[in-house]
Amino acid sequence: MSSETDETGPIDYLVIEFPGSRMTGEGLPLLVDLVDRGIIRILDLVFVRKNQDGTVDGVELSELTANGQEDLAVFEGVSSGLLGRDDIDEVSAVLEPGSAAGIVIYENVWAGPLAAALRRSGGRLVANGRIPVQDILASLDAAEAGSRA
Repeated sequence: MSSETDETGPIDYLVIEFPGSRMTGEGLPLLVDLVDRGIIRILDLVFVRKNQDGTVDGVELSELTANGQEDLAVFEGVSSGLLGRDDIDEVSAVLEPGSAAGIVIYENVWAGPLAAALRRSGGRLVANGRIPVQDILASLDAAEAGSRA
């Protein structure tokens, strides 16, 4: 393993659907902030729109800039090669007609040193997952309701 890949953090992906293609770009400055602070590194970033007839078009970053004030040039042409046409087609197949989506592949840079230390000590990832925020909120609401009973 090279020293660069030795310190690589976990790599995740997100697909965020925007029903009605209502992408405002409001979240993009927050994404820029995460990159600027070295928390994540964007490997791939693609936006698509699924038309009513089922065809899919790419969406340019310039179309998403909130009020034209954010400089998103840092994301122009971001492509590691991990996200391929097949992946985009797979995402597009689950989108509702008239919707848009952002697809992002990112490295969790913050976790790189920890991941490297665990690998050096013989550790290996055997499971991972994510708990949806809606499930956590429902569980907290149920616990709170139970404590009032």
